[in-house]
Amino acid sequence: MEIIIRKAVESDVQLIVESQMKMAMETENLELDRSTLSQGVMSVLNDNSKAQYYIAEVENEFAGMLMITLEWSDWRNSWVWWIQSVFVSESYRKHGIFKALYEYIKSQAILREDVAGIRLYVDKTNTRAMKVYDAIGMNGQHYATYEWMK
Repeated sequence: MEIIIRKAVESDVQLIVESQMKMAMETENLELDRSTLSQGVMSVLNDNSKAQYYIAEVENEFAGMLMITLEWSDWRNSWVWWIQSVFVSESYRKHGIFKALYEYIKSQAILREDVAGIRLYVDKTNTRAMKVYDAIGMNGQHYATYEWMK
């Protein structure tokens, strides 16, 4: 099974919105506002400085996706890429889709001298995702994430 990774384009907006709606419900039992989400996705697709989406395809069929956002690290004088909005279609789970996406992003980060590393956060109850992240060599032992949301 050949997995193709590509950068998302404007025509992917509905695919991304549907994926994010499913992901939020599945992982956090959260129903997102479709209009707000659609506007947010289009905002990213129209301005790569906000974030970038990457799509995984198998035989021209959507298999999964993720989004990369940037954080400047003054400690490292480099960017840290954050993986967010991860979704893998149910029919492609346990087929290495996330691993392929991660390896692609990691290979791009390695090529750039201005990228220090990759991070992600995960809901504490999403143990299935944590096992995947551990299996690909990511380490979740260093930081805890706190938030305030309006």
